[in-house]
Amino acid sequence: MENIELNSPELYLNRELSLLEFNWRVLAQALDTDVPLLERLNYLCISSTNLDEFFEVRVAGLIQQIEIGDPYIEADQVSAHETLRLISIRAHELVEEQYRVLNEVLLPALAEESIETLPRASWTDEQREWLRNYFLEEVAPVLSPMGLDSAHPFPRLLNKSLNFIVSLVGKDAFGRNRSSAILQAPRALPRIIQLPEEFRQQGEYKFVFLSSIIHAFADDLFYGMKVKGCYQFRVTRNSDLAIDTEETSDLLEAIADELTHRNYGDEVRLEIAHNCPEEMVDFLRKQCGMHKDNVYLVNGPVNVSRLQEIHSLVERPNLKFKPFTQGRPSGLSSSSDVFATIRKQDVLLHHPYQSFSPVIELLKQAAADSSVLAIKQTLYRTGAKSPVVDALVTASKAGKEVTVVIELRARFDEAENVALAARLQQAAVHVVYGIVGYKTHAKMLLILRRENNKLRHYVHLGTGNYHRSTSRIYTDYGFLTSDKQIADDVSNMFMQLTSLGKIPKMHKLLHAPFTLHDGLLQRIEREITHAQEGKSAHIIIKVNSLVEPEMIQAFYRASMAGVKIDLIIRGICCLKPGVKGLSENIHVRSIIGRFLEHTRVFYFENDDKPEVWAGSADMMKRNLLRRVETCFPIEGKKLRQRIINDLNVYLADNSQAWILSENGRYERVERDENEEAVSAQMTLLSSLAKTY
Repeated sequence: MENIELNSPELYLNRELSLLEFNWRVLAQALDTDVPLLERLNYLCISSTNLDEFFEVRVAGLIQQIEIGDPYIEADQVSAHETLRLISIRAHELVEEQYRVLNEVLLPALAEESIETLPRASWTDEQREWLRNYFLEEVAPVLSPMGLDSAHPFPRLLNKSLNFIVSLVGKDAFGRNRSSAILQAPRALPRIIQLPEEFRQQGEYKFVFLSSIIHAFADDLFYGMKVKGCYQFRVTRNSDLAIDTEETSDLLEAIADELTHRNYGDEVRLEIAHNCPEEMVDFLRKQCGMHKDNVYLVNGPVNVSRLQEIHSLVERPNLKFKPFTQGRPSGLSSSSDVFATIRKQDVLLHHPYQSFSPVIELLKQAAADSSVLAIKQTLYRTGAKSPVVDALVTASKAGKEVTVVIELRARFDEAENVALAARLQQAAVHVVYGIVGYKTHAKMLLILRRENNKLRHYVHLGTGNYHRSTSRIYTDYGFLTSDKQIADDVSNMFMQLTSLGKIPKMHKLLHAPFTLHDGLLQRIEREITHAQEGKSAHIIIKVNSLVEPEMIQAFYRASMAGVKIDLIIRGICCLKPGVKGLSENIHVRSIIGRFLEHTRVFYFENDDKPEVWAGSADMMKRNLLRRVETCFPIEGKKLRQRIINDLNVYLADNSQAWILSENGRYERVERDENEEAVSAQMTLLSSLAKTY
């Protein structure tokens, strides 16, 4: 152990490349013939959307670091310049594979199912006439082509918008030769147009890309000139909000102001049609100030994610995931007294297999209950139309004290949260925006109710957001309890978030940025001690990301001490498993399936006295040291064993599991010919959902 320097950069995988590998695993689902065809198309679109965000945030951040001279300080110590170079190589490979999957696999497979996207060359005369009329009536009136000259400079293009560079021949209305123009497609226009029933047989679906229509009829936009070529392109911009929380006196106002600039941040990627002439590619690259490494020539629509519209437009249940009805724990029917159920026993909800409705019903009952005096809740992402927010507004109007901590800086949900804050304030809800410099990522709900002349607290803690829609597609745990010590801890956390005062010693919860990091490290060290003493020692961690160096070093020490470690990491993992003499006892797997794995669970065997914790934090520096997070113990024997059983199902998965290698690449688990197939998600769906 003494001979290995755990700070050595070669012991860590690159964070950004690890995130790219996650998108490769998502894309692989588009090739999985066990997945329904329209869902495979969705996975392709998700991989594209994920890559957009990767450039908007991660690549943009690296470029900014270089510009301001800030050194790249991740554990692998690869410079920002070198990281960008490596990203370019791997991202270009990913984009090439995305379009290969689209053109050679999915579009032909969809066509076999009578779901076609029609290229211009295949249009019949009747179809062409209908599409021309559609162009003239629906498209052309909202387009504003811009001929380029000194009075019409290259425009500032909206982030991720569909644009065309048009090559022209001839004189304009003022007798001057014009060689090029830029055409921007407004976002209001649909990117996929379905042909009417008169052009298809029953059960057939025929679609045309908006880009194909504009290509076909671009001549009509430049009367008197000839369109020599028309090529689509798209610019991706830095979309991270730059807000100095120390300088602003009103965070809400600062964020609302910054949102107006989000779509016009610095350029970080340029996508252009693969058949665009080299001189025009070079022109666009220079106009956007783009390095060649961040130019992507694509064989298809520049925004693949828009193909998700096909999934919603096509009514073919046999090509989609089978619908299911979410289950409910016993004693929690829609008409149940939720307070009575929680008083009787703790409740564990496992979404999406079990419904989020009990949490909403708890809030609704609290809003209508005259015995309820106060409600306190954190909101990170809730959705535009949220029954959670409706209940909070109702409670406030009923005269209850309602306090809500809204994290305005939840990335890409800032606009919704600004509007949400305004709505709650109009209803006389006490609204605060968390702590300056620390995002409030904890998922907490506290209800104070008078019972028998005493105050009783009811608590909900979760691993995911108070968002009804994502609770059907994200895997998360929700925990309902009236345990006094947990309630006191949650009450103290709310007091700290509103008053900014210090918290007395916590009874049961671990919370960031104060006790969570050290609390997890202490439990890892305890497993090391048990292993050294010859006692049973086993750690199972399930999170979205593992980046924080001290945690990784603790896992390395534990592995060298003989602790068995199973890590179930959905996305980024900077730890290298299977390194001789270092991490031979560490196994890392990733589950990619129908649902987005989102639960954060920590299991410590503790010499046959197991501890199970669940929480809102991933094992990243930002979560453990720069955010407000909660981690709560599951102490009831039955509920604790339930989570342990769930973890074991994930470890047994041989259908949707990927294994991380020392080199940072993942290999899909292959089961033996006679081995029974195990899918963790399908197992849980079958056992917890009402109907599937």
